[in-house]
Amino acid sequence: MTIKCIAVDDEPLALDMVSKFIEQTSFLSLQSKFDNAIQALGYVNQNEVDLIFLDIQMPDLSGMELARILDGKTNSKKPKIIFTTAYNQFAVEGYKVDALDYLLKPFSYEEFLKAATKAYQFFENQKKNTVTKVEIEKQADYIFLKVEYQLVKVMLKDITYIEAYKDYVKVHLKDKPNPVLSLTSMKSMEDLLPADTFMRVHRSFIINLDHIDSVSRNVIHIGNAQIVVSENYKDSFMEFLNKWVG
Repeated sequence: MTIKCIAVDDEPLALDMVSKFIEQTSFLSLQSKFDNAIQALGYVNQNEVDLIFLDIQMPDLSGMELARILDGKTNSKKPKIIFTTAYNQFAVEGYKVDALDYLLKPFSYEEFLKAATKAYQFFENQKKNTVTKVEIEKQADYIFLKVEYQLVKVMLKDITYIEAYKDYVKVHLKDKPNPVLSLTSMKSMEDLLPADTFMRVHRSFIINLDHIDSVSRNVIHIGNAQIVVSENYKDSFMEFLNKWVG
């Protein structure tokens, strides 16, 4: 498998280095290179690109802005991104646009190859499965959660409840003292989890119905947690509750 790449960087030396690294990596194919993100966007809109090695700090249109534009595309062919930057403060933003990796300048070929190999493994998994990424995550009795720059397998039966926490979600697990912290939204988790087992009961909580210990009025007890059912979700929860006790 060959991954079609472009490189984008406004610094000529950095652009030449990344381009050289791509060309000496057997499974990467350099399609083009750009010193600004606007030209790169035009190319991506007209050509098939699998992977972009993308600088962040650029004039006119930054690499992060380009990444957000591409992330907003609805087609499944949108390219993946590996950021190449001298600034580490953009790491969280990189998570939000689902970047594959984040290379901090100056980086060696060894570091570049490690990131490129991660991309290769990602595309190999896509090739082996004809379903979309979301469908892959929904299969069987587990999901994958993005925790830092890795995917962590979590069994559905072990999830007791999910709690919103700033830009993250806390996934609380049975018999685990600490929750798994994943940079995603409650809406994404709600869409990902099977509706016959998991229910949104509050803008900040999704519960695993199988782990409910008791219910008192509008409060759900799961272990030591007490989760209030908000007004917006009360009707759907009461419908479940009536079936549960009936």
